[in-house]
Amino acid sequence: MTKRPLVLVTGATGYVGGRLVPRLLDAGYHVRVLVRDPSRLQGRPWSGDVEVVRGDVLKPETLPAAMAGVDSAYYLVHSMRGATSSHDRDLSAASHFGAAARRGGVRRIIYLGGLGDPESDLSQHMRSRHLTGDILRDSDVPVTEFRCAAIVGSGSASFEIIRYLTERLPITLVPGWVRTRVQPIAIRDVLSYLVAALQVPESSGKIIEIGGADVLTYRDMLKEYARARGLMRVVSPVPWLGLDLASYWVHLITPVPADIARPLIAGLRNEMVVRDNLAKRLFPEIEPIDFATATRLALARLDTGQVETVWSDALATSQGDEPPVMLTMQEGIIRERRHRMVNAPPEVAFRIFSGIGGDRGWLYAGWTWTIRGAIDRLVGGVGMRRGRRHPDEIYAGEAVDFWRVEAVKPGRLIRLRAEMKVPGPAWLEWEAQPWADGKCRLIQTAYFMPKGLSGLLYWYGLYPIHGMIFSGLIGEIARRAEALAAPDKARKDRIPFLLRF
Repeated sequence: MTKRPLVLVTGATGYVGGRLVPRLLDAGYHVRVLVRDPSRLQGRPWSGDVEVVRGDVLKPETLPAAMAGVDSAYYLVHSMRGATSSHDRDLSAASHFGAAARRGGVRRIIYLGGLGDPESDLSQHMRSRHLTGDILRDSDVPVTEFRCAAIVGSGSASFEIIRYLTERLPITLVPGWVRTRVQPIAIRDVLSYLVAALQVPESSGKIIEIGGADVLTYRDMLKEYARARGLMRVVSPVPWLGLDLASYWVHLITPVPADIARPLIAGLRNEMVVRDNLAKRLFPEIEPIDFATATRLALARLDTGQVETVWSDALATSQGDEPPVMLTMQEGIIRERRHRMVNAPPEVAFRIFSGIGGDRGWLYAGWTWTIRGAIDRLVGGVGMRRGRRHPDEIYAGEAVDFWRVEAVKPGRLIRLRAEMKVPGPAWLEWEAQPWADGKCRLIQTAYFMPKGLSGLLYWYGLYPIHGMIFSGLIGEIARRAEALAAPDKARKDRIPFLLRF
């Protein structure tokens, strides 16, 4: 089978882009992806079938290699946060990308923006989405801009807000403008339009509004979700629930942080309904499904664990470098992820973190681990008395203090599962990823699946001290790994002491 033209996809680590790539491959296209960190493609079943180019839309000097030989380029990069600085970065990124596409001879840019009447008082976030399309068009490369409202699919930010608000609260308090009309669209229909555009040259140079089969209010969407789950729920609009308070309310109840929820909620005051039938004329074969069907399909994927991507997968380039700590919640699991660049090879870092526990202790704030173990014993748990079998060797299935070793990848990763008394399953994981110049990227991740309100109160109530401990722990692992890897004679004299921790 002859390969179709070369297609470039940005945002391949994000929610839409991560689902678009395999569909383009299935359609026979040669796909190139532009990513800041190729290691973030690990685990994607399609990663070996695409050409990967390292680059950053905020660094124009990295873009020419990505554009070489490209016929069409998908621009799926945007900030999920609504700050002014994010808005400015979005516009700069689009300008760089458009200019590089023009110089590289790209024939078309396909962009996914936001639905909304440009003549109305749009929120800053929605206005930014429209301006991004304008800047791409200023590059003189023909642009196909799709505009859609809330995307309904397993793992999408909009769907997660609806899901968690409905699942956790018998009475849902929502802002007064929740009665605004919106035309949500299933993720499968968004992907169908994006792929089909490559075969419809008439879509070039057009702004195409796309939506699902029905027009609802957000209140209708909450009630429809409850109906699909067989839940009795009351949705109560509250006039005094302003933007800030509503954002923190969503932050408390759902996996979506307040700074991401804020622009989504701000957009609720704007009606987002398709105003023309251009999509139907250009793509008559696509019949968008209704919200109820999209909800059932999303729930089916959640129930079977077949979620391809989630909203928090994206490390949006327009937000700048990845912060050293990321706290997110997805699919009911809270994840606190920290990373450090370590001037030592992965196997040395592994030697440090795989030797934690037992007589060596926990490297940082050891007294807090001792107190936690004593409390666990008092409430009937295993406490810290089990120690560990061997100071250096570690195998999956064995105990380390009040943890159980769940996974080991020699020289690379260990994952511990908590066996202390805690209101929900918990894990602690370290991974050392190879890096250039003999360095490694040390990633420490704490996972917690809270059981009901008590689990949430436990996590957020103790997070200040947990945050201090987790920060100190990864720092101490990094420090000891670098000391162990130091090539001078003094390092050799220190090894016996270092290994005693």
